[in-house]
Amino acid sequence: MIDPAMITTNIELNGYQIVRSLGVVRGITVRSRSILGSMAGGIQSLFGGRLSIYVELCETTREEAFQHMMQHAYERGANAVINMRYDANEVMNGITEVLAYGTAVVAEKK
Repeated sequence: MIDPAMITTNIELNGYQIVRSLGVVRGITVRSRSILGSMAGGIQSLFGGRLSIYVELCETTREEAFQHMMQHAYERGANAVINMRYDANEVMNGITEVLAYGTAVVAEKK
């Protein structure tokens, strides 16, 4: 698996030279809120402030997409990912797609 320290939102990786670009890699996951989670989130929203139930769901979903992206890059033979980004779209009411993507590369220490 790729070391998370070898993934960056920059177009270069400090201390490394990109020797080969392997193309775009992505990790995608689709999640929905459960009925109980929606009710708990609704109750939290009545009081305002941080909605911990949704924060946890979002963090879990992003991490899952991130792990899928790292696996995709590893399968391509990469040891790093540059220009990494997240994107999210609502597929339908209450169902969200989260995409982690970037450019898989082979990087060598300078």
